[in-house]
Amino acid sequence: MLYGQFENADRQMRDLVTRAIQDRSKLISHALAPVLEKAQPSASAGLNEQLAKFTSDGTVLRLMLQPVDGGNFYFMASAPTIRADDVAPELDELASRGILKKLSDACMGDASDELRYRQRDGSVELLTSIIPIKTERGCWVLTSTHTTSEFLNTSIGRPYWETRAVRVAAAIYLGLALLAVLAAFSIWISLRRFRDVAGEIAEGRIGDYAFSQRNVVPELSSVAHSFDKLVLDLKRLSHQIRQSAEDNAHSFKTPLAAIQSALSPVRRAVSLEDQRSRRALEIIDSSLARLLTLVTNAQRLDSSAADLVEAPRVLVNFTEIVGEAVLNFRELMASCDIRLVRHIEEAVMVRAGRAVLETALQNILENAISLSPRGSSITLTLARNVHSVELRIDDEGPGIEPEMIDRAFERYFSSRPALHANDETSPAGHSGLGLWIVRRNIELLGGKVSAANRAGGGLSISIVLPRNGD
Repeated sequence: MLYGQFENADRQMRDLVTRAIQDRSKLISHALAPVLEKAQPSASAGLNEQLAKFTSDGTVLRLMLQPVDGGNFYFMASAPTIRADDVAPELDELASRGILKKLSDACMGDASDELRYRQRDGSVELLTSIIPIKTERGCWVLTSTHTTSEFLNTSIGRPYWETRAVRVAAAIYLGLALLAVLAAFSIWISLRRFRDVAGEIAEGRIGDYAFSQRNVVPELSSVAHSFDKLVLDLKRLSHQIRQSAEDNAHSFKTPLAAIQSALSPVRRAVSLEDQRSRRALEIIDSSLARLLTLVTNAQRLDSSAADLVEAPRVLVNFTEIVGEAVLNFRELMASCDIRLVRHIEEAVMVRAGRAVLETALQNILENAISLSPRGSSITLTLARNVHSVELRIDDEGPGIEPEMIDRAFERYFSSRPALHANDETSPAGHSGLGLWIVRRNIELLGGKVSAANRAGGGLSISIVLPRNGD
C-alpha cells in the first residue's frame, strides 16, 4: 500500500519535472531566436558562447541548422563545446538514438518533441528535448539534454522500484527481516536447548539449575530460573509424597499390629465350642487383613506417584525386568496351579523409569493371576517392532464384558466376580486401582496400554512403548 502511494506521488513529480524541462527548453529557444535571426552560418564560435549562458546547471545544448532549401542538418554549435574531431561521432550517436530523424519531423510539424534513453553503458538516463526555431535562413533545431538525476531524483524513464529511495527502503526492510529471522532462530535454538535440558533432567543425567547453566540468551534468563525452580519444587514434592506415604503406612500398621498382637490371648482364651466368639475373631482378622492391604496399596500408590514426578528415564533392559517379575510371582503361580508360557526376545531395551515399569508389570501380573482358574496358563510375549516394543500378557480368566472393556483402565473400576478361587492369594487387593496405575505409568513413558477379550476366552493386556533405546 505504501509503495503504491509513493509510486503515485513519484509519477506526479515526474510529470511536473518533465513539463518544467520542456518549458525551460522553450525559454532557451525563445532567448536564442533573436540571435539566430542575425547569426551567420560561419559564426559557430559566437553561437557556442550564447549556448554556454544556459548550461550552468549541467544541461547539454546542441544547435543544428537545416537550410531553407532543405537537405541535411549541419552541426552549428554546442555547449559544452566539443572539438571538431568529435562532431562526426556525436552525429552518429544522435542518429543511432533516432534524434536526427526527429529533427526533420520537428521542423516539418513545427512542434516540440522529447526523447528518453540511456547511455550505452546503461548507467545514466538522459532526457532530450527537441525544439524547432524557424528563421529566414532555415530551420534551427535546439536539442536540450538533461540527466534525470539532476531533477529531484525522480524515476523518469525507469520503473519506480529502481529509484534510490525505494532501494534504500528495501534494503532496510530486508535488514529488519533478517534481524527478525535471526531473533526467531535464536529463540528456536534456545527452546531446543531447553527441550534437551528437560530430556536430560527426565533421564536423571543432569544436576540442579540446569536451565540457567545452559541458557545463553539474557532475555530468557528469568524463564530459565523459573524452570529451575519448578524442577526443584517437583523434586521436593516427590520427596514429601514418598516420606508422607512411609509415615502414614507406619502410623497405620503399628496400631494394626498391636491389635493383632492383643488378639492372640483372646483367641487362646476362647474355647472351641464357642462358635460365636470364634466367628467374631475371624471377622476381626479378616478386617485387619483388609486394612493392612489398603494401607499397603495406599503406600504403593503414593510411592508410584512420587516415582512419576522424579524417576529418571534411563536405558533399561525390558527383558530383564519381565524376567525378574516372573521370578517374583513364581511361587504364587505354583500355589495357584497356573502355568507360565514365555515368548520373550533377548535384550529388548527401552528408556524408562525402572520402578515405574516394574509397578505397571506387577499390577498386570497380579490381576492376571487372581483371575486365572487353576490349571490354566498365562502367556507373556515381548517383541520388537519397527518403531516400538510390545509386551502382551494373555490369561485364561473370565475376561471383561464387551460393553465394559473400554472402562478397564478407569480409576476404581472393577468387573471382578464377588468371589474367585484365587482372591485370597492375591496380594494386590481389589480396589480398582491396579490397571489405572498401569495406564498412568505407561502413558507417562510415552506408551500406550490396551485391553481386549481373547477369542478363546480370557483377557489380553498389551503395552506398547517407544523403541528409543536401541
